Amino acid sequence: MRIPTASGTLVFDVTEAGPYLRSWGPDGGPPPPLPAHVPFATRADAQPVLVTAAGTRHVHRGELLVRRADGRTGVRLVPGETTISEDGTRTRLSAVWRGEGLEVTVYVQGDTRNDAVAQWAQVRSTGEEPMWLTRAFGGAWDLPVGPGARVGALAGEWSRELTPVTVDLPAGTFAIGSRQGVTSHTYAPVVTVAPREGEGAYAVALAWSGSWSMTVDAAPFADRVRVGAGTDDETGVILLEPGASFTTPRTYAIRSENVDDLSRAWHAFERIELRRDSSTHHHPVVYNSWYATEFDVQVDHQLALAERAAAIGAEVFVLDDGWFHGRTSDASGLGDWHVDRAKFPDGLAPLIDGVRGHGMRFGIWVEPECVNSDSDLFRTHPDWVYRAGDRPLVTSRNQYVLDLGRPEVEAFVADMLRDLLGRNDISYLKWDMNRPVSDGGRPTDPHGSEWSIQHTRAYYRLLELVRAEFPYVTFEACASGGGRTDLEVLRRSDVVWASDETGPRDRLAIQHGFLSAYAASWLSSWVTDEPDRLDTDDGPVSLTFRFLVAMCGVLGVGGDLLAWPEQDRKLAASLVATYRKIREVVLEGEVHRHGDPADQQYAVEYRTPEQRVVMVFTRGGHRDPVRLTGVSGGEHLETLGPDGTLQDAGAVTAGQAAEGLWAAHRAARDADLLVITNRGAGT
Repeated sequence: MRIPTASGTLVFDVTEAGPYLRSWGPDGGPPPPLPAHVPFATRADAQPVLVTAAGTRHVHRGELLVRRADGRTGVRLVPGETTISEDGTRTRLSAVWRGEGLEVTVYVQGDTRNDAVAQWAQVRSTGEEPMWLTRAFGGAWDLPVGPGARVGALAGEWSRELTPVTVDLPAGTFAIGSRQGVTSHTYAPVVTVAPREGEGAYAVALAWSGSWSMTVDAAPFADRVRVGAGTDDETGVILLEPGASFTTPRTYAIRSENVDDLSRAWHAFERIELRRDSSTHHHPVVYNSWYATEFDVQVDHQLALAERAAAIGAEVFVLDDGWFHGRTSDASGLGDWHVDRAKFPDGLAPLIDGVRGHGMRFGIWVEPECVNSDSDLFRTHPDWVYRAGDRPLVTSRNQYVLDLGRPEVEAFVADMLRDLLGRNDISYLKWDMNRPVSDGGRPTDPHGSEWSIQHTRAYYRLLELVRAEFPYVTFEACASGGGRTDLEVLRRSDVVWASDETGPRDRLAIQHGFLSAYAASWLSSWVTDEPDRLDTDDGPVSLTFRFLVAMCGVLGVGGDLLAWPEQDRKLAASLVATYRKIREVVLEGEVHRHGDPADQQYAVEYRTPEQRVVMVFTRGGHRDPVRLTGVSGGEHLETLGPDGTLQDAGAVTAGQAAEGLWAAHRAARDADLLVITNRGAGT
């Protein structure tokens, strides 16, 4: 059985334990030998089957852990039918296992338009008694890597998300996850797996935005490494009543010849499968007023900022926190989603009309999942927040989290969104979530331990409501920065706020990690006045450096434009105009990262067949040519002038093609931009 992708083929064979991934490569690839019986282990433990369970396997981990009312645990799975079907560009394998009142169907689906392969499972009760799933992963990926593996992950914390880390795993288990009810700042749900020596690399990503778990198991001396992932198996338990079923989140896996190529395979898949369109409407240049005003929102001040934002070329003006009733700080008002008449006596219309009069769209910030204790909503519905009986509530950022798994809470948020977007000319929505969930669950509800799953699915439904009923609204996903960065968020959003850290060198490092798994067309990045928190060795950087960092994705500006001197605003206007010229290449191009942001010189390159855009960042006046593959001479070169416009630097010479490119000027600059256009493609 074969599943073709854009550049490879997965080959599956079927044994007495069920189907397994035999090989994966350009032509299927050479299969590693199937494990024979291993002394002191069962046959099931030696088989690389798509899914297994405790009770079927007895030595190694299983993707299913089952508990029954009589105290019995585990399940003996017996393979049933395996089928394969085609539908256009997609090929799907379906495999069934049955046993002891349970039916498990695993789906594996590939698409010839990209190289990502999806896998998920449906677990259905066929018995007459309830059972509980304490782990329910959507199958596993037995990858032909081993013995052992080099495992890569993206780790961090608030303001330093998505830091690449590598672990050499000769044997054992590498585990990451979140118990926070959101994807989390701590780990992104994606790993790379490569041999400790030799060619070939794989990556597996979990498409889920709630609490989750992911493991990489390297059995000693084995020639395969097993990767499993799903909803969190420490804080969540799924009740399967008779006849009920549970569909797991999807995992996606990709293969490439080396780790560096994995990012480009992810980007191609995301742009084809997850992005709703490639128009600039949903990837606009945004001005956000938060840093200029914080909670002190006043109409005249906002209008003055809007005038300056329009003058530098912003396409959307976003009013951030502080616009709704009683919101004077982060300690009050959250949950009362009607306009604060003390700040907006005539409602939002005068501000929206003013913004529209400057030729910009209007956007707004919301945080619908949270509530302050000092709010009318909490005083009316204190039972709507997550709580563990009489245990004292845990406050974080002066707020609690609403139990979005309650139908009445989801309905409240849906009504709020319909009212806000239906009554006002709003075409950009920034959805924030500024704290983890504490004491999740409903102790008296038999399904209360599924709180994270229920919350996440309600979140998805609300995002789908916005997209279906207000398709012109651009959606920005945020969770106190990068707390929700995963494939399902990408599927339902247009841009993602990758971090609250906007210090330029710190942000460049975060974006380096982001681009290892997620495409630039989701990367929202702002130019602000904020300093670096961590990377301070080289001191302040130029405004051009700040802009080029933000131009690595979807450009935004968040500085206090009323405090910027005129020369900075003129430079900003030129740089925004330059970004518009290269935006399509940045959002659509194949991304190549040259070096590391901590290096003396680092570059990010975006390639289309017609053009290349290269952002160059340096330290301490360091200068080296930028060496690019595939440049042969004769291409047209433009470089960034001191005024922020592109300057004609003529044709690339054969010597430059061989030795590398640099700007025609060699002034002491900390950042530069190269635009290379192929002959015959025009400028």
